[in-house]
Formats: sequence, structure tokens, C-alpha cells
Amino acid sequence: ENNLKPTVQWLKDLGMDDSEVVKVIASHPRLLSHHQEENLRPSVQWLKEDLGMIGSQVAKVIVQFPSLIGCSLEENLKPTVQWLKKDFGMI
Repeated sequence: ENNLKPTVQWLKDLGMDDSEVVKVIASHPRLLSHHQEENLRPSVQWLKEDLGMIGSQVAKVIVQFPSLIGCSLEENLKPTVQWLKKDFGMI
């Protein structure tokens, strides 16, 4: 409950409207248990800096794939992107 309001506001600050915030939280309720500074913000920062996404793109990705934001950068996101780049020439 302590995380609900700050997390909802953080999602809105990324550019999501109310219905998108509801969809994200309903699809991935564990998001509310993630610490913003330790888990959520680094993932968003990585999407912006390393993949070159802008805010609206980040919001769209999170709405489509809410569990992505809870993935470990070092153990999941970075290795997956490296694999896509190396083996498929993607991204």
C-alpha cells in the first residue's frame, strides 16, 4: 500500500494515462513491490540511454510488456538484448 501512490504517479510521469496504469498494475501487480530507485528507474534509464528510447516509447513498451520493468538488468534484459543484437542483428 505504501508503494501504490508513488508507483502510480511514477507510471503517469512516464507518460501513461489512467487506463494504461491500471492495465500495467493489473497485468503485473508485483510491480508495486519493486523499489523505484533500485529496480524500476534503472530499467527505464537503460531503455532510454542504451536503447535510445524516448519517454513515450518507454511507456508504450511497459504497457505492452509490464513484466519487463521488473526484470533484472544484468541477469535478463542486457543479455537478451545482446543475444538479439549478436545473433539476429536486431535492435
